[in-house]
Amino acid sequence: MTELATRRFASRTALESALEERLARAIAAPAAAALMLSGGSTPLPAYRALAARPGLTPAAGLRVLFSDDRYVPADSPASNYHQAQPLLAALALPSPAVLRVRTELPLDDAARDYEERLAALLRSGTRIGLGLLGLGADGHTASLFGAPDLERARGRLALAVHRPDGMSAVSVTPELLARLTEPVFVVAGADKQEAVRKLLARDPELTAWRAVAGCSRVELWLDEAAAPAVA
Repeated sequence: MTELATRRFASRTALESALEERLARAIAAPAAAALMLSGGSTPLPAYRALAARPGLTPAAGLRVLFSDDRYVPADSPASNYHQAQPLLAALALPSPAVLRVRTELPLDDAARDYEERLAALLRSGTRIGLGLLGLGADGHTASLFGAPDLERARGRLALAVHRPDGMSAVSVTPELLARLTEPVFVVAGADKQEAVRKLLARDPELTAWRAVAGCSRVELWLDEAAAPAVA
């Protein structure tokens, strides 16, 4: 059974500061592991603050991957890879150490390519340590939006997704999430309260909960605005 540990922060600023510190520890940890970044607006201030730190030095062998990315050019403002550029530039990792979704490929090829590189990462014995996840107001996480996506994800590490907003994306799958040592949902904003309530209740219909059901332990970090009201 998946253990769910919750940390509540008094403000979004406090959440962002804690996330910055947690990322800093993951980046510098002597036992280098891969780090999974998520998209969305919530983690971006922590990425930017971390990028501005003087002397930011990653551990030797650090790898960075992404929970998902929209199928847009790599320099598009909508790209999670593009949004993480300040942090990636500060880390100055060699190109092979950054596993991005190659959106210059046809969609299905981009998903297949990402899956193959994730599989190679796992075969190499690299541990995926801290993995960040968002939580949508509709209950999605990464780019997994419902039961059809979860069904198609069986036996896969990554897959192509057609999002409800009309965009396409490539997402990691529950099978990949089950390999994370420290999966952490990072959630902010009052519009997330209902999704958070369902996550705390371990609602079997909630896509995000189903996506992490293979994890032994999951953390939920949320600001006070995202915390459901107590009846």
